[in-house]
Amino acid sequence: MTLRSLFLAASLVVTTGTALAHGDEHAHTPLHGGVVTEVKDMDYELVAKPGVVQLYLRDHGKPTDVAKASARLTLLAGTDKQDVELQPSGDRLEATGSFKTAAGTKAVVVVRIDGKPASTARFTLR
Repeated sequence: MTLRSLFLAASLVVTTGTALAHGDEHAHTPLHGGVVTEVKDMDYELVAKPGVVQLYLRDHGKPTDVAKASARLTLLAGTDKQDVELQPSGDRLEATGSFKTAAGTKAVVVVRIDGKPASTARFTLR
């Protein structure tokens, strides 16, 4: 094998390994059965059920402390609009009540964490 071939083979191994590692770090899979979206390297997972709405936050795969956080969620189902305040509840932001959570419902959430600028995440429920 020539030196050039050896160098190319080594480059391919390093590049492939780096790409695979990066992909795992930024995997946006739901951990709680909800819908996930990413905004500025933060994963937002919305779990919406008829009686409860939960929002989980992860920063680079690690849970975010939501003790000093709040969120305003807007659910849009056809011509119906519902605004909901989410409050800290353990490791998530949560609200209980009666919610329209049919497939296709649009959700927009504005999250505020401890005085930092607000972030907006958008979802389509499945």
